[in-house]
Amino acid sequence: MDRSELLLAFLAGAGAALAASCAAARYFRADGPTVAKGRSVTSSAGGGPAAYETTRAVDEYLQFHYGDKDVLPYERGPKDALNFVQRCALLCEKYCVGLQDFTGENGEVTALDVGCAVGGTTFELARSFPHVLGLDYSQKFVSAAKEMLLEGSMAYQTVVEGELMERRVACVPDDIERSRVRFMVGDACALPDLRPFDAILASNLICRLPDPMSFFRSLPRLTKQGGIVVLISPYSWLEAWTPKSQWLGGYWSKDEGAVAVRTAKRLQEVMDGLGFDLVHQEDVPFMIREHARKYQWGMSHGTVWKKRTGE
Repeated sequence: MDRSELLLAFLAGAGAALAASCAAARYFRADGPTVAKGRSVTSSAGGGPAAYETTRAVDEYLQFHYGDKDVLPYERGPKDALNFVQRCALLCEKYCVGLQDFTGENGEVTALDVGCAVGGTTFELARSFPHVLGLDYSQKFVSAAKEMLLEGSMAYQTVVEGELMERRVACVPDDIERSRVRFMVGDACALPDLRPFDAILASNLICRLPDPMSFFRSLPRLTKQGGIVVLISPYSWLEAWTPKSQWLGGYWSKDEGAVAVRTAKRLQEVMDGLGFDLVHQEDVPFMIREHARKYQWGMSHGTVWKKRTGE
């Protein structure tokens, strides 16, 4: 082997060693409450609202809302479940009549994102809506959303496996005008008096509320005439989140014959009684990464409701 071959061999070996060193440096040990223990804290088997006030919940939702395709690097993964927040926002954009009014006679077009979490969908709504309000019950989530609003990015940790963690950065896309967005802490079951909106979005929310009917009853006063409400939910009713007496569906009726009550049918009755017509429905897949090889996959039911004029 001549000198040039020796040099190439040395460089190749050094490069491999450097690559191995960099790969090792990507990971770090997490201690205390950030260590992955069992299931995701935001999974359907989570322990109630307190789960959303943890750092790990913020990390999981930053990845859920802002993670790129690296979240699912596998060829055989369910890639149609990616970009959940973008698809939710597009449903609002597609069916909002206010966005089709180019005269300006109906005033500024506004949207409300109830249960906005860390704000990914709220920012996506700002692509089309000049004014968007994101509201969530979790102080931790809203604080993270406000940091995304102010800084445009936020660092978070993701579980690789076991106690191995990796640092990543969530970023608001550069082509979104963050100035269109604001966030506030609020209770979906006791929504404040706000001016009516052209579009109201509640994604993966209603089966996490202690009193869903209180939320539904607020929709007529918060929706403009001809405005829309977009409801997206997997209907994962659990007593850790919602007392069984408040479930919209997923139970046996107490009537004679024990009829099975399904959420979709009950939702139709509720929304019709509140003055809304169903104009569209579709399946909306979503996926939350728990670690490098374990994901929470779900298929939410997406429904679009238009407020009847004169209601």
